[in-house]
Amino acid sequence: GSDGCGIMEGSPGMSLRDWFAGQALAGLYGGRGGHGIDQQDRHLSADADLSYRIADAMLRSRAAIKRATES
Repeated sequence: GSDGCGIMEGSPGMSLRDWFAGQALAGLYGGRGGHGIDQQDRHLSADADLSYRIADAMLRSRAAIKRATES
């Protein structure tokens, strides 16, 4: 399957989705949203899941903007 930005699953390297998620996670921990790295694993997993949900929203917005500018 595709990661939403044309990179097929199993491709070497980091996808745009991974990069967006990493940036979102950095924002969470750089601000007040993250639970902190000394917290329980369930909080870390929740923050990681949120980061990928943010990345997915960014990819959807990116695709919508691209479609709108091509019309």
